[in-house]
Amino acid sequence: MAWRSVIITQHAKLTYSMNMMIVQTRDGINQIPIADIKLLLVSTSQAVITSALISKLAQSQTKVIFVDEHYQPVSETMDYYPGSRNLQKLRQQFGWDLQRQKILWTKIVNAKIKNQIAVLDNYQIDSCKLQTELDALELDDVTNREAVVARKYLKYFMMLFGHQFVRRSVEAINAALDYGYGILLASFDREIAVNGYLTYLGIHHHSEENEFNLGSDLMEPFRPIVDYWMKDHDQISEFTPDIKYGLVELLSLEIQFNGQTTLLTNAITTYTRNCFRFLNGETDEIKMEMSVTNEVPNNALNDNV
Repeated sequence: MAWRSVIITQHAKLTYSMNMMIVQTRDGINQIPIADIKLLLVSTSQAVITSALISKLAQSQTKVIFVDEHYQPVSETMDYYPGSRNLQKLRQQFGWDLQRQKILWTKIVNAKIKNQIAVLDNYQIDSCKLQTELDALELDDVTNREAVVARKYLKYFMMLFGHQFVRRSVEAINAALDYGYGILLASFDREIAVNGYLTYLGIHHHSEENEFNLGSDLMEPFRPIVDYWMKDHDQISEFTPDIKYGLVELLSLEIQFNGQTTLLTNAITTYTRNCFRFLNGETDEIKMEMSVTNEVPNNALNDNV
């Protein structure tokens, strides 16, 4: 089973040979078994990758993410025909019961706000205002509590990062948040594709310009984990490689998920499959309870080159 997150941060040539990814840099040559790679992040615009390698990574269902000149995730690979996709699953997705979609979205928003409250509580920040919004949550979030939490008085982000913080400003914290969210989204997109469903057909997000509507829906309860980590690093003035490594390494963070200790990446897998079972009517119960059990330091790196 694939488990590695590989990060390319310098000028490199990436090629394929004998079931291995060959990474050639000025420091030497590294060989990594393709079967081990779950995520490849090309975190530089100075890398060259061959079509043969991209093809083999796609066959192995490895998610590959590329960044722009500002080092923000800008695109990712999406396999045309994942091995598990079939007509029956696509018919299921197009026929998902609208009421079940509304119920699932309500649970997702509920879990997201609860996790935002937990982040504030962890840092001894008053969370009463968020609790008020949570109490006002209705089926399908018709009153848009999710957006209110982030927008009205910027309750959440301003409480976390200070009253001068502007979410969309050009600064290191925002760049890091977007980077972390991008890594999360890519992980969910991979799970959606592996399970044989379409990423662009969401249950709440329906933008024609967003190829990853479903991933954008399902990832919401996990966003606060990125916020939690960034609050502990909110003194940064530059978006450094150490911060990027730390955000990717969050996938290996140990958390409590539905009463069990597991890694974040494994929780994403379990949670995504549970969501599909609920949407397909295979179960009427779905839990998404999680909490962070420890902290990951910046230097806890996982195969960065």
